[in-house]
Amino acid sequence: MDMLTLLGIALALAMDAFAVALGVGVSVSPLTGRHFFRLGFHFGLFQALMPVIGWLAGRTVQTYIVDYDHWIAFGLLALVGVHMIFEAFHPEKEERQTGDPTRGYSLIFLSVATSIDALAVGLSLGMLDVTVWFPALIIGLVAGIFTVVGMLLGRKVGDRWGARVEILGGMVLVAIGLKIVIEHTLSG
Repeated sequence: MDMLTLLGIALALAMDAFAVALGVGVSVSPLTGRHFFRLGFHFGLFQALMPVIGWLAGRTVQTYIVDYDHWIAFGLLALVGVHMIFEAFHPEKEERQTGDPTRGYSLIFLSVATSIDALAVGLSLGMLDVTVWFPALIIGLVAGIFTVVGMLLGRKVGDRWGARVEILGGMVLVAIGLKIVIEHTLSG
């Protein structure tokens, strides 16, 4: 696999992480270095691990995962997106700091949801007999960088437009989930 193709794949896979990071940048205030590290590290790690898992699974698991991976991604993104919209309409809940998407189950859900497509890429690499280690590294690094950039941009936007942008961020997450379902449904 040539480097240009690999970078194209990495950029495409990082778009979901970037969009989610925009929403997180809007919803978490103030953003600290820990937020950037946790989200960037976990998104990058999951984006790197999923192709490896997919590659290892190869043809044996593909028929089972292809049928519902898009529904898992949609469910996780929709859950977090609806929660973000709810939080925007109920700002008093933000003071308790229970809604930090860079911690706990929210972090795991978002990491898995934004990396499901990378699992499919790993399955494809396994079927093409392409080694996965270097592509996984590049995919993870690009996703981590795009996550941090997305959070920075989200913070700038969030300072100006507050709850309206948080609602938009939640809607974007739900839309990404719908996009995944539609693409998989139409292609299948």
